[in-house]
Amino acid sequence: MSDSNTTTFTNPSIFILLGIPGLEAAHGWISIPFCVMYIVAILGNLTILYIVKREPSLHEPMYYFLCMLAVTDLVLSSSIVPKTLSIFWFNSREINFGACLTQLYVINSVAAMESGIFVAMAFDRYMAICHPLRYSTILTNRIVAKIGFIAVLRGGILVLPYPLLARQWPYCRTNIIPHSYCKHFSVVSLACADIRPSSYYSVSVTFFVPSVDGFLIAVSYTQILRAIFRLPTKDARLKAFGTCGSHLCAILAFYIPDLFASLMQRVGSNVPLPVLILIANMYLLVPPMLHPIIYGVRTKQIRDRLLWIVTQKRA
Repeated sequence: MSDSNTTTFTNPSIFILLGIPGLEAAHGWISIPFCVMYIVAILGNLTILYIVKREPSLHEPMYYFLCMLAVTDLVLSSSIVPKTLSIFWFNSREINFGACLTQLYVINSVAAMESGIFVAMAFDRYMAICHPLRYSTILTNRIVAKIGFIAVLRGGILVLPYPLLARQWPYCRTNIIPHSYCKHFSVVSLACADIRPSSYYSVSVTFFVPSVDGFLIAVSYTQILRAIFRLPTKDARLKAFGTCGSHLCAILAFYIPDLFASLMQRVGSNVPLPVLILIANMYLLVPPMLHPIIYGVRTKQIRDRLLWIVTQKRA
């Protein structure tokens, strides 16, 4: 069988995903919250895209960036959940070697793209609050499209070496991956070769992207807060805080699980493998589920439009 620990091969045709080793008996129960979160993420992000498309008053840079975020959330959650649920429900553990590397690439590149979109959203709020008179002249549709393209291109190029390096390693130990999806380190650690170039590069990207993007976001919001506290009235300050609140909540929903997952990996020797795998899944599932909820609750224009659609259908 292809999942034998003693099989020798240099380029496996398939990998075997174990799901969550040690919790096989609970796979059915674990699939329930996974499925619920995925459905909420899909419906929520599709609703955001629908509302922004149908409402002309929302055709502004802020909401264009929100649509980019919704698309990346849809791709990110859809890149892991269907296969994970097929493992839990149907014991469908096999994944093609090329499909595994594709999943590995999509997960990491889209996560990097999403981080770049958060930087763009922070810049959008900076321009809207600190330079309102220049906002519409600087953030034109063309500039917004260029910013989105740069975020996508950066994420795609930075992560491209992941699958390219992984493809060149010989795999002569086993093709069994003790995970529910093709996580980068879980895949390359199966290679019987010196994988230090791959490891060093992935660590560099993992450190570089959040550090640089987090710094840019912090600088933007420092300037935003300074501008808000200089506003003359309390109502003006509250209104400015309101326009930034949803963005800050969404940013925290993305970076806090990432930070928590990274910390757990650093102390992984003291944490059971099932817990690490669950954390790795939550990091990719929770933000796509929370983002549309955050924007639906905290953004008045989206909330009002959604309520109008619901009441019209009931009428």
